[in-house]
Amino acid sequence: MVQAYILIQTEVGRAAEVAGAIRTIPGVVRSDDVTGPYDVIAMAEAPHMDDLGRLVVARIQALPGITRTLTCPIVHL
Repeated sequence: MVQAYILIQTEVGRAAEVAGAIRTIPGVVRSDDVTGPYDVIAMAEAPHMDDLGRLVVARIQALPGITRTLTCPIVHL
């Protein structure tokens, strides 16, 4: 299983709406609106890295109100 944090920038005033919409996507473990350079941070998991990429590109980035994402895969050192 591959897990990643997805850092998300949204249009002004849409962070809570975007965080709520992301929570409904299968594969998303958690989604919270936050303060700082990003507006929402989500944690997602998928069986393989390619599946995670498809989740981010096809499902998360397609949501209205999202302007940019940064995907940070979790590594176990």
